[in-house]
Amino acid sequence: MKDLQFPINLTFNITTFSNDFTAKDANGKTIAYVKQKMFKLKEEITIYDNEQKANVNYKIKADKWIDFSAAYSFANSAGTEIGKIARKGWASIWKAKYEIIDQHQKLQYHVSEENGWVKVMDSLLGQVPVLSMLTGYLFNPSYKVTNQKNEMVARLKKQPSFFGRKFEITKLTTIDSDDDERIILGLMMMVLLERKRG
Repeated sequence: MKDLQFPINLTFNITTFSNDFTAKDANGKTIAYVKQKMFKLKEEITIYDNEQKANVNYKIKADKWIDFSAAYSFANSAGTEIGKIARKGWASIWKAKYEIIDQHQKLQYHVSEENGWVKVMDSLLGQVPVLSMLTGYLFNPSYKVTNQKNEMVARLKKQPSFFGRKFEITKLTTIDSDDDERIILGLMMMVLLERKRG
């Protein structure tokens, strides 16, 4: 995923049994098809170049069994680790907090939910029959990516849609292309985790 054209749009499939989505760039070109293996004790994500699943571009794997403080490593098609995203354990109970770490195990970026109340209301209303179909339009959490200087570099935002199936990633400043790749992979893993939480 080089020379990406932002915004990147993520659209979850609601007609399949797996947890999967397609990522398209600003021109509507598919840049990734992301599929989560179901019923695994350790999270395992495969990222293909498109929906035909001919080529695997990346793998994301958890370092622990099911755990809310696990880290998720990104490996390219050659099997080389290029970074990871780690959930900030107890700090993520109220508002989601993650860290994006580079291939040298150095902290690069923080990801945090901008308003914890949005997800709370989304989850509460989601428990009410019929009204649960409307939560995708009423409550749309967003997540900011900040660098070590606390400057925002990117944002992930849930878009109004039935079943909460659409998300958009926007880049707010110029950053290194390798960092683009790490941020996108991190947000892809994060959206799978956070979508299950509500």
